[in-house]
Amino acid sequence: MKHISELTTELSSLYDGLKNGTVDVKVAAELNNTAGKIIHAQRVQLEYAELRKEQPDIDFMKTKAKPKAKVQA
Repeated sequence: MKHISELTTELSSLYDGLKNGTVDVKVAAELNNTAGKIIHAQRVQLEYAELRKEQPDIDFMKTKAKPKAKVQA
């Protein structure tokens, strides 16, 4: 997983698996714990950049989606 959007997709699948009983509760708990640690690490990096008045360039926070074109009036 290289992007937060992929993590979101995987967590949604994990939720579905828990709901329909195809994922073991212990496995889901560990995956959820790990995801939380990943998210926390990104939050710390963002907070650190904010304190330094920097605009961080974090690959994990980028998405694969292309920016939308601006509409001119």
